[in-house]
Order: sequence, then structure tokens, then C-alpha cells
Amino acid sequence: MFAMALGAAGVVYGDVGTSPLYTLREAFGETGGLDVSPANVFGVLSLIFWSVLIVVTGKYITFILRADNRGEGGVMALTALAMESLGQGAKRKGILLILGIVGATLFYGDSLITPAISVLSAVEGLEVGAPGLHPFVIPIAVAVLLCLFMLQGAGTARVGALFGPVMAVWFIVLGVLGVLNIVQHPGVLAAIDPRHAITFCIHHAPGFALFAPLSAVVLALTGAEALYEDLGHFGRNPIRQAWYWLVMPGLLLNYFGQGALILVEPEAVRAPFFLLAPDWALYPLIVLSTFATIIASQAVISGTFSVTHQAMQLGFLPRLVFKHTSATEFGQIYMPNINRILMVLVVALVLWFQSSSHLAHAYGIAVTGTMLVGTILGYTVARHHWKWPRYKAMPLFGLFFVVDMAFFLACSTKISAGGYVPLLVALVAFIMIQAWRDGRAEMTRLQEEAAMPLESFLSRLTANRAPRVAGTAVFMTASPVSVPSALLHNVKHNKVLHERVVLLTVFTEHYPVTPEADRITVTQFPHAFYRVVARYGFMESPDVPKILKACEAHGLTFNLMETSFFLGRDALVRAQRSHIPLWRERIFFWLFRNASSATEFFRIPPNRVIELGSQIEI
Repeated sequence: MFAMALGAAGVVYGDVGTSPLYTLREAFGETGGLDVSPANVFGVLSLIFWSVLIVVTGKYITFILRADNRGEGGVMALTALAMESLGQGAKRKGILLILGIVGATLFYGDSLITPAISVLSAVEGLEVGAPGLHPFVIPIAVAVLLCLFMLQGAGTARVGALFGPVMAVWFIVLGVLGVLNIVQHPGVLAAIDPRHAITFCIHHAPGFALFAPLSAVVLALTGAEALYEDLGHFGRNPIRQAWYWLVMPGLLLNYFGQGALILVEPEAVRAPFFLLAPDWALYPLIVLSTFATIIASQAVISGTFSVTHQAMQLGFLPRLVFKHTSATEFGQIYMPNINRILMVLVVALVLWFQSSSHLAHAYGIAVTGTMLVGTILGYTVARHHWKWPRYKAMPLFGLFFVVDMAFFLACSTKISAGGYVPLLVALVAFIMIQAWRDGRAEMTRLQEEAAMPLESFLSRLTANRAPRVAGTAVFMTASPVSVPSALLHNVKHNKVLHERVVLLTVFTEHYPVTPEADRITVTQFPHAFYRVVARYGFMESPDVPKILKACEAHGLTFNLMETSFFLGRDALVRAQRSHIPLWRERIFFWLFRNASSATEFFRIPPNRVIELGSQIEI
């Protein structure tokens, strides 16, 4: 438990754990615009304390972590669980699916801002001790980010072992720095009283003036949604234990320590986190902060790979090149194309916004949007999966919804100042996902209309006996009931069949992991035809050689040196009367052309593959 909790502290809490670098500074800086007064300091601290208590501890730690989908978490897993709990034929499933997609696309926006603002805020600590180093802040931050992205291909399996200890030191240092300043002004602990938060909100409510400081307070919650994303890696109890015993005490003590410092020295509001430390500890703290922000960024980047892989498995995105970076750790993958896109966009954000204060305007809108989605999906799970009565689920998740909506509306006021960045990224991702889904649905419909049922093919095969040649032919097909076009083309043009023909279909289910006992189904037909259906969860990766190996338990054995794999290579052409709008069709065609090959995706030995082309009008 201790080892797992330590690992959770390193991976799960990296984002929310680095929020003290900029949250209080922004509340009294460009984002919040508050004057440094005791009432404002107590009000902001009270808001941070109760927001952390309600959103992180209450919503995520206590309730959302319970909504595990066969031990896995994340917006995709929660969406699948919510849809499954509604039963067959429920009309609301489509709405929940759209919400899940929106939550996933908002995560892409968050994944750009987090590395940029985290690393930049840590490097900006150099200006506290030496203002003359200001011209070097941006180049150093860019260099750190470039190194981080270029090292992604090596994976996190080796350095991941250091994440927990480094972040444990980080949270202990946060708490110690906070205590050192709280003892100088212990009265700051009175901000725990919720009346300070209520009074603050009432005072700033007229004219929507409250939205500015709320958009700064929400920075203390960024990364809270990662608790659920990493549920499958660590389990519920280690994540909870790390929060209660290490992360939450360190964070809250540091926030209250910063508040105490500001009350004593109002000018410290320019960099309250770094000014907590004695002069001799400033540069070691900058180094530790940089490592902590790198770890936080690494967790978000890895999460982006994971979400993309899940969306790809569920059919929301085309096949993309990826590789597993660990032979023992589940879910550690690297996607070079996604990594390159992230690297370019994150560096561009640093160069465009130039400071973490400017980036803070862009931060929050994607996170609060994801939180709103999580609340709606969580309510659905509570009502239909946990069977909670409405009088129990409505007040609790209603409270979560009100808090999330307040933060979302507050961050919406910053759209023109930078909040448009994550929203634009989410919009582009959403359009691409919808274009791919619509295109694939139309393509599947056309293929099914032109397909021949297997029974009809076998009956014709009896009447017209084709010559059989030695070996086994495996035909990949998406339909479990029809004959793949590659097989029809092979018979039509080559006029032969192998002595054994296997029709292989790989299904991705709407749950994370498929039990091995349910993985393979083998059905035998006349004329040495076999239907093999392999089922994978959306967090797994299909592997055809392993599928064939698993068929041995069903009496079907393979020799790869005597097995040929036939794949269809489709070429798309626009039909004269297409059902898809031209702009969406062009996006689909572009995605289709740039998808990775089925050979690579399914890990088929390339020297055993034969591709047969066909043309489809869409």
C-alpha cells in the first residue's frame, strides 16, 4: 500500500500538486485582480480550502473513484459505464456518448496548457533571486520542454520509479514552507471558517466581479480529474491514502502559508510561493519545482497518449502509430505523431503568451468543462448503476454541478484573453472525431450492402469447387457474418482457395479490459472454413499472432510460416450523391489516407501479408 500510494503521489497528483506555484499569485495578480487586503486574503484562502474539500475530496476521492469500470477509470471508462447502466435501447445513450467525446476533447486542450504553464512558472522563479535573468526564462523553459518531449520515445518505465520519491519530497517541502510562515501569523487558519468564503462571494457578486477571482481559485483544482484517469494503474485505496496523508496536507498548508506571508508582507504577492523559502533555499526550490513540473507535464502527456489510444480503439479516431514503452507496466505507450503535435503546440504557447500569468487566462476552461462532464456522467452512474434514489443522488451531485458550473462560467469570461486556445483545440478534435465516425459509419453501411453472407458463399463453393492450395489463409474482416471483399477478390482473380480459410474479426468492447476466458470464439464451417472472433477492451491493443496462439485452446493450430494474411486495401472516391457534407468528407478522406496500416496496428508479420485493393464511393 505504501509503495502504491507513493507511486500515486508521483503520477496522479503531479498537476494539482504544482498549482501552488501560481494560484495565489494569480488571485491577486492579472487573473483575479484583487487588492491585497485581509478580507480578500481570508476570502480567497477560504474559497480554496472549501473548493478542494468539495471538488477533490468530496466529488473525486469519495464518489467518482467508486465508479470504476472493471477496475479502470477515465472519461472514456465513465462514459462506457454510464451508457451500460442505462440498459438496452435507451435514447440518452447518444447524449452520454457525445458528452464523453466532449470530455475527451477538452482533455486535449488541457494537455497543452499544463506543460506550458507548469514549466514556465517554475523557471520564472529565477527572476525572484536575480531579475536580470528575465531574458533567459523563455529560452530555458523552451529547452526544458523540448527535452521532455524528445525523451518520450524512451518511455517512463525507468524514470517513473523516481516520480513518487521526488513528488513526496515536493509535498513535504510544500507543507514545511507553509508551516514556517503560518507560525508567524497563525490567525490565517481562521480562513477555514466558510463564512469568509460566503462573505467574499457576496461582496464581489454584483456585476459578475466574482468571476475574475473564481477563475484564479480554480487553478488550485486543475489536475483533479487525473485522479480518476489513473484509477486502473494504482487502485482506489492508494490514490486515497496518498491524498489524505501527503498531498492534501502539503497543499493546504502551503496555501495558508502563502496567505500568512501576504498578510505580513503584501509586496510578496508578486511571487508568494518562492518567497516562502529562506534566501539560501531559493535556488534549490527552483530546481525542485522544475522537476515537479516536469513530472506533472509527463503525466499529462502520457494521459494524452492513453486517451488517444482509447479513442482509436473505440473507433473515434483512425489507426495511429504507437508502441508500448514498457514490457511490464500496463498502458504505457508512445505515439510519435501525437508527441510531435503536442511539442510544437506547447512550445508555440510559451512563445505566444510569454509568461505563466498570461497562460493562466487560458487555463481552467477545459478543466472545468471536463469536471462538468464528469458530474453529469457520475450522476447517471449513481442513479442507474449504483441504484441510488433520486432524493439521494440529486442533492449531492447537484452541489457538485453548481460548484463546477460556477467555475466554468468564471473561466468563460477569460475566453478572449486566452481561454479560446483549449476550446479551439477541443473543437478541432471534436470535428475530426465526428468526421471520422460519420465517414466510417457510411463506409460500413456501403460495405454491408455489397457484402455476401457466408452461408451463400459456402453454398456456391459447393456447386463450383475451387482448387485448394496448401497452407492457411487468414482474412481480416470487420463483419462477423459476411465474406470479406479480399476473399471474394482472391477467388475471382486467383481462382484458388487455401486448404484452410480463417475469417478473423477483432471487436473492441465498451469496457476497458476483456477477461482472457472471453477473448476468443472459434466457429467451424464446412469446407475447412473457420470464423475467429477476438474481443479486446478499449484500453488494450490487438495482437494477431497472440490471437492465433490462443486459438490452440479451441483446437485450431497455426504455423505462421505456412499462414498468409489477406487484407483489404480500400481506396475512397466521392460519390455523385454523397450523404456526407463535402467539408466533413474531405476531413474523413484525409484521416483515412493518413491512418497507419492494419499490418502494423494488428502486429501482423509484414512478410506474410497480401493486400487486395478495392474502390468505395462515398
